[in-house]
Amino acid sequence: MIKKERLNWILEKLNKQAVITVNEIIKELGISDMTVRRDLAELEKNNQLIRVHGGAQSIKLLDKQEKSNNEKHDLQVEEKKEIAKFASQLVTDGETIFIGPGTTLESLAKELTTRKIRIVTNSLPVFDILKDCADIDLLLIGGEYRPITGAFVGSLASNNIQSLTFSKAFISANAVFENAVATYSEAEGLIQQLALSKSIEKYLLVDNHKFDSYDFYVFYETRNFDCVITDSNISKDKVDHYSQFTKINHASK
Repeated sequence: MIKKERLNWILEKLNKQAVITVNEIIKELGISDMTVRRDLAELEKNNQLIRVHGGAQSIKLLDKQEKSNNEKHDLQVEEKKEIAKFASQLVTDGETIFIGPGTTLESLAKELTTRKIRIVTNSLPVFDILKDCADIDLLLIGGEYRPITGAFVGSLASNNIQSLTFSKAFISANAVFENAVATYSEAEGLIQQLALSKSIEKYLLVDNHKFDSYDFYVFYETRNFDCVITDSNISKDKVDHYSQFTKINHASK
């Protein structure tokens, strides 16, 4: 395949899937690592893609809009329930856990309403789900409020979390690409990063659609989670691929 054909193939692939890895290009086109990197460098120079760690992303991602909490409620509903039910089994009565923002984590909160635990969260929707639960010791971290996700962020939220320690932290994300875990908002990513640093065990809860995608702010590495929990619809190839970075567990139907 000549150079022009290679470049067009890469751009066509990015139009379909938004993110592509160096290894994927090597496998599909049968070319060397160095050739791939030269091709990506040329396309980036011509403002046709954006290079990221391990591959490239479509330039269209720059125009990606953050979905609101209400919009996300209608996406992958059954997958979120599966993930939440599986993750809830990891929680032991008497623990202090952190639950971050996100609709998958709201599903987790619904699974924990009868448990005897302490829950710390910076998510107003999570707080609303748990606020009337008699056996839950609930703490809402305050700070600057982001209405689009219902999360509290900023220096006040950071200062509150800094003085705490959690037995487990349950975090979600908008995208997982190779070893990168990303979200739309830097402010939310920084709070999640801090909560993870204060936790003994760290769990990432993401549905299968979040893999092989990319978002603006990388706040953590896949390998630093004790486990990534996803749903039963994830493909075996994807589980095998991401198992080189971290432990993957998926719920069953």
